[in-house]
Amino acid sequence: MKLHELRPAKGATHKDKRIGRGDGSGHGGTSGKGTKGGQSRAGYKSKMAHEGGQMPIQRRVPKRGFKNPHRVEYKVLNIGQVDHLAEKYGITEFSPENLYINNLIGQTDLIKLLGNGELKGKFTFKVNAASDKAKQAVEAAGGTIEIVK
Repeated sequence: MKLHELRPAKGATHKDKRIGRGDGSGHGGTSGKGTKGGQSRAGYKSKMAHEGGQMPIQRRVPKRGFKNPHRVEYKVLNIGQVDHLAEKYGITEFSPENLYINNLIGQTDLIKLLGNGELKGKFTFKVNAASDKAKQAVEAAGGTIEIVK
């Protein structure tokens, strides 16, 4: 078999339906749109999510719960991860800029330091929020923590 002998599998390709090309084509006359009415006219456009009179899905499905529009999402940084990240990326100051440079967070992400794990080294933290347990752990290890907004 050569490259010029390649063909799609039988039945895999179909000729396009050419509408409005005369009665002999089988799709002439009204071009498959029926006769009269808004749907046969130029410029017809159905409303988004309209289901032809059937109850729309956004009304059929029950609504539950509440989405707080004022919720603040944080990227979590645990104390237990800090030693590993410092060793891997050579970081001594954990600030949004340093973490963004090392592709650990997005440019607009907020960071919250949590106290899960143990801290072995002495580090400087500039974070948007921190738990009390994390603050105590950092200060006990001789590091500093600064809350930036």
